[in-house]
Amino acid sequence: METKEFLSYMDSGKEVTAGSEVHQYMTELSQKALQITADLNNRYHTPEELLTIMRDLTGRHIDESFSMFPPFYTDCGKNLKIGKHVFINSGCKFQDQGGISIGDGTLIGHNVVLATLNHSQDAAKRGNLLPAPIKIGKNVWIGANATICPGVIIGDGAIIAAGAVVNKDVPDNTVVGGVPAKLIKK
Repeated sequence: METKEFLSYMDSGKEVTAGSEVHQYMTELSQKALQITADLNNRYHTPEELLTIMRDLTGRHIDESFSMFPPFYTDCGKNLKIGKHVFINSGCKFQDQGGISIGDGTLIGHNVVLATLNHSQDAAKRGNLLPAPIKIGKNVWIGANATICPGVIIGDGAIIAAGAVVNKDVPDNTVVGGVPAKLIKK
């Protein structure tokens, strides 16, 4: 299997059967991501070096305006799309197999979790995975320790309060917070 084929399958939203060719390839990508993030997280890198490492991790062009404070964790990297003027603070964990897109001007706080995979609710298929993309609009601010669940779309200009667990779409220019996250204001 090639990365392009894997990403196409994951972007389709089809269930990933435990032990399947897709699942095995996902495990291979995870091992590569672990190697890259181990280097990223275990010594100092200049902003230019961080950009090069993130481009290698994602296999995509990332604009020079990108910035990050490591450590940063992902178990794939190849289904992560980052816009211009994005900042990712330290301790973030991105599970991007299902797809994560981050719009221009977005700020992501400390220890944010972006999770794009669920497991089957059927106990006999519990090892199977259900991918669903996270789409983050432009000029979004995600506060520290927030968790964004699979399939969530966050609209342009939205603010996610610190510690929120977001399991539903967030409209443009709103503030949400809590567990589960609810509208605080427009």
